[in-house]
Amino acid sequence: MVLNKDTAKKTAELLLQINAIKLNPENPFSWASGWKSPIYCDNRIILSYPPIRNYVREEIAKQVEELYGKPDVIAGVATGAIGIGMLVADYLGLPFIYVRPEAKSHGRQNQIEGTLEDGQTVVVIEDLISTGKSSLNAVKALEASGAKIKGMVAIFTYGFDVATENFKENNIELHTLSDYENLVERASETNYIKEEQFKTLLEWKKNPSQWKQ
Repeated sequence: MVLNKDTAKKTAELLLQINAIKLNPENPFSWASGWKSPIYCDNRIILSYPPIRNYVREEIAKQVEELYGKPDVIAGVATGAIGIGMLVADYLGLPFIYVRPEAKSHGRQNQIEGTLEDGQTVVVIEDLISTGKSSLNAVKALEASGAKIKGMVAIFTYGFDVATENFKENNIELHTLSDYENLVERASETNYIKEEQFKTLLEWKKNPSQWKQ
């Protein structure tokens, strides 16, 4: 759920500006899931642009405070949200931890890196939401360690129905700075994409798992 329309438009514009969002309907990307996609989102690029990462950091921090007050801990989901999660935690003056997809097979075999005490409240930071499975996997690991999850804030979501259902089933509240609709709209307004590409991107969103070029 996008909390602020102006923030959504501005975030989409910035992501397009630094090519964090790559739109290529003519030569689709292959996702790990096997889906073919005319769009690829790499929000880690944000970290290379100080003014933009500061904007994203502050907007996420504002949403965290507005929605949840100050939690005890900020958690980032590895690896994409470690950087921005740490920046948000620093901005809010809060402890930071991050969650791996699974426990390490060596050393201390941690899945959660950092100090988390039983019963502490946590807001989870993500960079990108597709189906939501990896994000919710991190939530489950945190809950298993005794954390009380207040919610999740992410930079961007594709807004898939499957993600909405997954978050609903797990009773986790999700808010994002921007989403697919705002991104495609802004890309069209700024002539980042042509009219035919705009139509392709809207068509893909209707049934991404079955989409073929």
